[in-house]
Amino acid sequence: MASASLRVPRRVAAASLVGTTIEWFDFFIYGTAAALVFNKVFFPSVDPAVGTIAALGTFATGFIARPIGGAVFAHFGDRVGRKPMLVYSLLLMGAATVGIGLLPGYATIGVLAPVLLVFLRFAQGFGVGGEWGGAALMAVENAPDGRRGFYGSWPQVGVPLGLVLGTGSFLVLDLTVSEAAFMSWGWRIPFLASAVLIAVGMWIRLTVAESPVFQRDQEKREASRMPVLQVLREHPKLIFLAAGSFVATNATFYISSVWLVSYATTQLDYERSTILGANTLLSASDIPMILLLGLLSDKVGRRPLFLAGMGLLALFSVPYFLLVQTGVVGLFILGGLVVQACRSAVYGPQSAYFSELFPTHLRYSGASLSYQLASIVGGVAPAICGLLVLWTGSLMAVAGFTVLLALISLASSWGMTETLTRGLDGSSEPPRVAAQT
Repeated sequence: MASASLRVPRRVAAASLVGTTIEWFDFFIYGTAAALVFNKVFFPSVDPAVGTIAALGTFATGFIARPIGGAVFAHFGDRVGRKPMLVYSLLLMGAATVGIGLLPGYATIGVLAPVLLVFLRFAQGFGVGGEWGGAALMAVENAPDGRRGFYGSWPQVGVPLGLVLGTGSFLVLDLTVSEAAFMSWGWRIPFLASAVLIAVGMWIRLTVAESPVFQRDQEKREASRMPVLQVLREHPKLIFLAAGSFVATNATFYISSVWLVSYATTQLDYERSTILGANTLLSASDIPMILLLGLLSDKVGRRPLFLAGMGLLALFSVPYFLLVQTGVVGLFILGGLVVQACRSAVYGPQSAYFSELFPTHLRYSGASLSYQLASIVGGVAPAICGLLVLWTGSLMAVAGFTVLLALISLASSWGMTETLTRGLDGSSEPPRVAAQT
């Protein structure tokens, strides 16, 4: 039986995992639907290639909303508490997702359909913008000393697990209903099923207590009146370095899980069920990698893993797309495994790293802004890839784009400092941004 000292951290980590899984399931099913369905349902009057880019453009709307939602939720998360923000973000995400599942298509209500789709996607992005910071901080601030990397990796697992459930649900539908049924109503099922998942997530989150680190800090100091503005004023360089360190991990995730689904099935002759199955398998493999690399960061540090992951991604980007271009699913999966290992080297330790960078009274704001600013590039990356291929006719243009992103993250990670030995209850001053450690 777990000791009393570990029982609470484990329960909080499990609650963070369940909540983030549900929120990311909601967020990701939109990406799969945008790649496979939305061009025909909401943009049927334009050329198919343009319709796909337009559908992926609505996908990007969620990422534009994420920094806004992150800032709003972070403001109250640093003033009121972590737990209430997690509850509200889950409710908002659930309502928007079910709304998309009920939304009539262009054939029924005309141009109002894509307009409402963009609005609901914005609401999704606003909700998920507040999710990551709260879930990451709850897990990290409840973790035992020396285990923040491992416990912080649990909410990170919600991303691949949410993608497994989301992609898997579309795979089941693809294998069990006709093409006409899938396009008419089948794609709506994952969105509507979200209502049940949200109810489960709400019950779990309401049973978790507020972060003790936050409560102790509130007893010592008055909460910042405007924590988001304060962290931007006092630590802008640190925020932008942290955002830059994550930009390639975030963007390449959406390139492979959203844009490549569309490109591989329309231009490379992969079967839709094959790509959905491959992405489901790859997402499942992400789960142990994230946990193991989060645990490893407690031994070797956060920064070395960030540097190693982004350095390897810069070197492997061109070989990866060459493997994808073969049309052989085994090589597609092999390349995907290497890329995911690179991303997991960043994503596993990220909750702990970003939390350790900022003092408690500004932590939600600093960590959320860093994460969500990087997500803007991730959101537009699928549409950029579509435009690059449209302009050049070559998948190597996308490979070059990926190399550029990896180099940006490598340089940003180099500019950050190590935080492994820094305690969350220590000095209020964040670490000094250094060229190296």
